[in-house]
Amino acid sequence: MSSVEETEIVTSAVPTAARKRPRPGERRVQILQALAAMLQQPGAERITTAALAARLEVSEAALYRHFASKAQMFEGLIEFIESSVFTLINRITEPPADTDSAVDGTQQALRIVTMVLQFAERNPGMVKVMVGDALVFENERLQQRMNLFFDKIEASLRQCLRDGADAAGATSPTAEAQMRAALLGDLMRGRLLRFVRSGFKSSPADDIQNVLAVLH
Repeated sequence: MSSVEETEIVTSAVPTAARKRPRPGERRVQILQALAAMLQQPGAERITTAALAARLEVSEAALYRHFASKAQMFEGLIEFIESSVFTLINRITEPPADTDSAVDGTQQALRIVTMVLQFAERNPGMVKVMVGDALVFENERLQQRMNLFFDKIEASLRQCLRDGADAAGATSPTAEAQMRAALLGDLMRGRLLRFVRSGFKSSPADDIQNVLAVLH
C-alpha cells in the first residue's frame, strides 16, 4: 500500500524578532502554530490564552485582534484537520483515469484508515483535538464538529466497503459495509487515543498493515 503524502502543520517555535509587522494573515498562522506546538507537549494541561500569549511574547489583546475567542483558534486547527484529511480521502477515492481499471473499494478503505493514522503521527498536537482531550473545557460545538468529522470518515469507509462487497458478490453488501466501517472507525479512534495516552510514544500507525490484513 502506498504511503500518503506528508501533510502537517509546522509546530516549531515562532521567531520572536523576524518581522515587526507580520504580513496579513501571518500572525493568525503563528498563533495556530504555537497552539498546536503547546498541545503537542505530553501531559500538557488546559491551554490558556495567557500562556499562549506568553509563548508568542505578545499580549492577550494581540491574540484577540486575530481571533474573537479561543474557540475560534481551535476552529482554525479543526479546519486544518478537516481540509487535510478530506483532501487526501478524495484523492484515494478518485476514480482511476483508466476507465477499464477495476476499483478495489476495500483497499481504498484500508488506505483511508492508514492515511488518518499517518496524519496523526505527523501532527501529534492535532490528535488531542481529534480525540477531544483539548476540547474538554471548550465550547461544546467544537466536540460536535469533531464527532461529525469522524462520522464523515466512516461514511467514506462505508461507501468504499460497499463498493468492494458489491464487486465481490456479497449477498448483503450494505450490512457488511456498515459493520466493517464501524469496526475500522473504532480501530482508528482507539489508536489515536492510545497515541495521546502514551504521551505520543505509541505510534498510531505501528504495524497497521498487518492489523488491517487480519480485518481484510
